[in-house]
Amino acid sequence: MFAVMKTGGKQYKVQSGDVLRVERIAAEAGEKVQFNEILMVGGSVGTPTVDGAAVQAEVIDQIKGEKVIHFVKRRRKHSSKRTKGHRQKLTLVRVTDILENGADKSGVKAAIGTGSAPMATVEAAAPAKKAPAKKAAKAEAPAGADDLKTLSGVGPALEKKLHAAGVTTFAQIAGWNADDIAAMDEKLSFKGRIEREGWVAQAAELAK
Repeated sequence: MFAVMKTGGKQYKVQSGDVLRVERIAAEAGEKVQFNEILMVGGSVGTPTVDGAAVQAEVIDQIKGEKVIHFVKRRRKHSSKRTKGHRQKLTLVRVTDILENGADKSGVKAAIGTGSAPMATVEAAAPAKKAPAKKAAKAEAPAGADDLKTLSGVGPALEKKLHAAGVTTFAQIAGWNADDIAAMDEKLSFKGRIEREGWVAQAAELAK
């Protein structure tokens, strides 16, 4: 009888007596472990796994895979090269039994990868979610202020500047003389916009 099991993100078709190299599991040589993610056993196909099925195996040794060389070269003005070697940690196991059912009552400890962690540990280590940033409160116009955005060329940003300078009504702008216009032009860096857009005349009309 054969089974298809999953461990370390890989699938293996096995039968009793097979020797496998799997992603490292937490066990010592000579220990018996049980793989519980069984996708298929005999004629039973899992959805996605077969309930109660398992593959039991004996740990032969903890080993390392062949060395893999990773070479990176960046072709830029200041070029750089980097060579990195890696040997995957593996566990050598021999399949001893294939169970079609009763895996939960076998008493054999489950095969757990060394990279796995209990759910509680993962949750504790997870970074706290950031609270959603509060939207900045919309700036409210001073009480009794006119909608200065009605003037030609005045948008929300210019209206804020005018409010900050104490200008809130059409009547104020309609009453500006040449000196007032020059002073406001310089103070708010309007670069001649007041005269160019004809704010005084517009404000006088709107203030009626």
